Amino acid sequence: MTQPPPPPPNQPPPGGGFGPPQDQPPQQPGFGAPQLPAQQPGYGYPQAPPPPQGAPQTPPQAPPADPGYGYPGQQQQPSYGQQPNPYGQQQPGGYGQQPNPYGQQPGYGYPQPTMPLHPQPGQPAGGGRKISPQLAIIVAAVVAIALIVGGGVWYASSSGDDKKDTASSSGGTGGGGDEKGGTGGTSSKGDEKVPSSTASSVLFQVPQPKPPVDTTYTVNGSWLTDTVYAKSGIAEVVGYDPDKGTKLWTIKLPGPVCQASRHATENGVTAIAYEPGMPTKERTAGCSEIAAIDLNAGKKLWNKTAKSGDRPIRWDNVTVSANTVAAGSTSGGGAWDIESGKSLWAPKPTDTCYDAGYGGGEKLVAVRKCGSYGQRQLQIQTIDPASGKVISEYKMATGIEYASIVSTEPLVVAAEVGEVEGAQGISDVFAIDNKTGKLRSRISVDPEKYVARCDGISRVEYCFQIVVGNDRLYLPTEEREVTGSDYSRTNSIVAIDLNSGKETGQRADAGDGYTLTPLRMDGGNVLAYKRPPYDKGGQIVTIDGGTFKETKLLENPATEVVRDVETSMLPEYSEILYHDGRLFMAQVYASDFGGSSTEKEYLAVAFGTK
Repeated sequence: MTQPPPPPPNQPPPGGGFGPPQDQPPQQPGFGAPQLPAQQPGYGYPQAPPPPQGAPQTPPQAPPADPGYGYPGQQQQPSYGQQPNPYGQQQPGGYGQQPNPYGQQPGYGYPQPTMPLHPQPGQPAGGGRKISPQLAIIVAAVVAIALIVGGGVWYASSSGDDKKDTASSSGGTGGGGDEKGGTGGTSSKGDEKVPSSTASSVLFQVPQPKPPVDTTYTVNGSWLTDTVYAKSGIAEVVGYDPDKGTKLWTIKLPGPVCQASRHATENGVTAIAYEPGMPTKERTAGCSEIAAIDLNAGKKLWNKTAKSGDRPIRWDNVTVSANTVAAGSTSGGGAWDIESGKSLWAPKPTDTCYDAGYGGGEKLVAVRKCGSYGQRQLQIQTIDPASGKVISEYKMATGIEYASIVSTEPLVVAAEVGEVEGAQGISDVFAIDNKTGKLRSRISVDPEKYVARCDGISRVEYCFQIVVGNDRLYLPTEEREVTGSDYSRTNSIVAIDLNSGKETGQRADAGDGYTLTPLRMDGGNVLAYKRPPYDKGGQIVTIDGGTFKETKLLENPATEVVRDVETSMLPEYSEILYHDGRLFMAQVYASDFGGSSTEKEYLAVAFGTK
């Protein structure tokens, strides 16, 4: 897999001032402003290549800087607290190694210079502190060094919609299962309604927690129920009032959340994996603890561990399906009853194959690995979540090392078959009948045509910019120049039939300067985020599953200060949740590199139309 260049800085043109700051929610203990780095991280990693030229300070006369969909190359994961490789060094594969070429994620919790947000609509355009081209270059380099040390969020970004889930969760903009309300591509009403006014205001902001100097901690996981917006902080999960941002509850943990389920039960119970202690610059405590959390009550119901020999297993992923919490690792998989914590199955030392991970939601699907590196045999198994009994199985071709679960119902699996230039963990998509285990279709995802990425190395349920519903695959296209414009770019979302493996001809265009990213299904409709051009605010839109007509649900303020915060949380690298007129965007890393900046940074920001 080739390694794309780092993204250039995304600097908007200058504007005027902004209104007086409004009252903010009380600063949370331990929250502060991360510092900008004085130089690129060392720690034995290769230095970054020369940075690109600074972003324009006037409306662009060339294509505007675009974070793009490029993704740094394969590299070995550093321990917690260690500053990761800024642009990735290719690492040779080998049996027993688990290199992560997709872990390096720009924008995750790294400092993005912003000003305090003004939580009112109608601010004058522009405003805020101007960033010099040199500072923009530094920021761009900093955001490029984030490394997934143990991921899961929930975005995530929005997860797939499940009829059984009343709690939305985020772990990426990954795909959702086909809802029972879907009609296979005909027009279908979703749950999301168009508000009387689509203009949003800032509801609240959560200040970014301040870790020790020169460290990076994971803050994976965000969820939304009818009454709570929950977000992981440093060694804690906090519940907020989704309209006011008032802190409702806090669950303290001994270490950071390293994995988080993107699914929850119908009564708002989800699962996380966390470390039993705080990491240091020298080592991590290991992602060995599994816990169930009641999001509405703000309670940790139980926590469990499992051992391989005399050592605790370090879990690579965790998910929820029905009443089961399932977690996978290189030592095998384990499962527990979500209410009681009773063990349902555990890794067996005598197994020659092992469950590397699980996809949850409407079904429970295991990615089971057999054989050695280079001769790997992956088995995609739909299993009974209560007993672990195999219902159906599909064997992938020998030599495919990693696979990701895009959706469990219908069952859709992504893999990078061979080394495909520009591919980011996905070159092919396999639609599988999860009743019989037979292959329905195999779809080539050309990285020069479509944009999607998956991290099947450790987190098998961690795909971005790809959604499943109506028995179709929804993918964004690569960006293209707008006809008649010297600098504006755009893209589209297209539909691919899972039976035939061919495009249906349905296409939704983002519009001049906007970029569309599918988030999840809403009934038979596709819910999508539109990343804005330099002079607009982002939008949430719904795309009719039959006509592909686009309807705007929310549009954020176009002021520079708000736009700076919004565009620091890119949809392909952040957690994004939308429901009922409210949009929540969040980071999954918190960092402090000991610089001199005192500007506020945000862990999460909420927008609302009501």
